[in-house]
Amino acid sequence: VQLQAYGGGLVQPGGSLRLSCAISGTGSFFRINIINWYRQTPGSERELVAGITSRDSANSAKYADSVKGRFTISSINDGNTQYLQMDSLKPEDTGVYYCQGSVWTPCLGSVWYWGQGTQVTVSS
Repeated sequence: VQLQAYGGGLVQPGGSLRLSCAISGTGSFFRINIINWYRQTPGSERELVAGITSRDSANSAKYADSVKGRFTISSINDGNTQYLQMDSLKPEDTGVYYCQGSVWTPCLGSVWYWGQGTQVTVSS
């Protein structure tokens, strides 16, 4: 199973980006339990900015205080791509964004995976 984050880029303050997290290698029968998005800046640890859990078809999302009201994580669906919508971006949102997922497959059970990051730069 592999996760790959993409969709980053350079955007002006106040702009928007939608990041995608593509999940592959699962086979046709799998379940996504949890999707988290982390942000990392040079010299800092990865910071959890948004996460969503699927429990009995209910999706429960959580956000870091710094992004509440501006970022929206997509509900966990049956597809292979999950999203993070980022609006009203600020320079302090700059960083490398990673997706992390707990994915269940018949062969491995539930396992945590990290995707490669995508750079987001907010600057005028």
